[in-house]
Amino acid sequence: MNATVSMLTAQQRHYLSSNAPFYYMPDTVVPSFPDHYLSLAAPVIAYWITATSFHVLDISGWRWLDKYRIHESSEVKSRNLVTVGGVIKAVIFQQVIQTVLGLWWLDGAVSGDDVDHVGHMANLLPLLSSIMHAALGQSLAKQLLKDHAAELLYAVYWWVVPVVKLFLGMFIIDTWQYFLHRAMHMNTYLYKKLHSVHHRLYVPYAFGALYNHPIEGFLLDTVGAVLAESVVCMSVREAMLLFVISSVKTVDDHCGYSLPWDPLQMLTGNTADYHDIHHQVIGIKSNFAQPFFVHWDVILGTRMTREDIVARRRRLQPSEDKKAE
Repeated sequence: MNATVSMLTAQQRHYLSSNAPFYYMPDTVVPSFPDHYLSLAAPVIAYWITATSFHVLDISGWRWLDKYRIHESSEVKSRNLVTVGGVIKAVIFQQVIQTVLGLWWLDGAVSGDDVDHVGHMANLLPLLSSIMHAALGQSLAKQLLKDHAAELLYAVYWWVVPVVKLFLGMFIIDTWQYFLHRAMHMNTYLYKKLHSVHHRLYVPYAFGALYNHPIEGFLLDTVGAVLAESVVCMSVREAMLLFVISSVKTVDDHCGYSLPWDPLQMLTGNTADYHDIHHQVIGIKSNFAQPFFVHWDVILGTRMTREDIVARRRRLQPSEDKKAE
């Protein structure tokens, strides 16, 4: 028994070892399929399920969808510089590379009951104690820890820490992708050699979310994901959840629809419409943020909205009228 576990009473250790949240699975998430393999497969599966769902909308012919389309369906064929087949091949190639690298990176990772959860919870006790003493005072903190240490550790370990890790992972991915994405637009060489491939999709659609030059795909997506997982010290399942959300969000950002009931478009300003502006000539040096939030665009002045576009065109109209005269 390690030193921190010995700080807990027998009753507390029993509580921590015999209770788990509803989402916890003691074995693998999918029976007989290791979690570290699933963490690589799940984002790929989520990507194609989400992209296919939007593709069904594209080919449905449902007229009621027209008011939610950012572009007419005909624009995809007439304005994009790459075929759908070419896009799909490039995406699959990138996902194969990510999977092969992931197999090497995650080899030997453990999850479920193979993890010493009680030991990890006990390791949080000194930090939790320090925070409570600073925030609540010595007397109250001491009494709460005496009466409810196990419950507090349980709540922090199974709920607070995973949520904080998820949002911190999102922040790291957003930060990495914003500055690298912006650099690829500001540096002529990087844009021509790498990022211009993605901008062959003048009119984005779901299947093209990961359509990139292979080197860009590795740097932007693969390295960003590894950084987030490593810096935050995510477990296999925490990383799996982050990668699935990231994949679905990336597809949603390129779906071509502004849907009022889409939860991902309701929760953040970084929507399909927001990213579509970036794919247009007028916004190509704006809206670099992806895939989750827009804070870096706001802070660094690179955010552009539809209202900004209207205002800019109004400012340019007098000079265009003079030229016409």
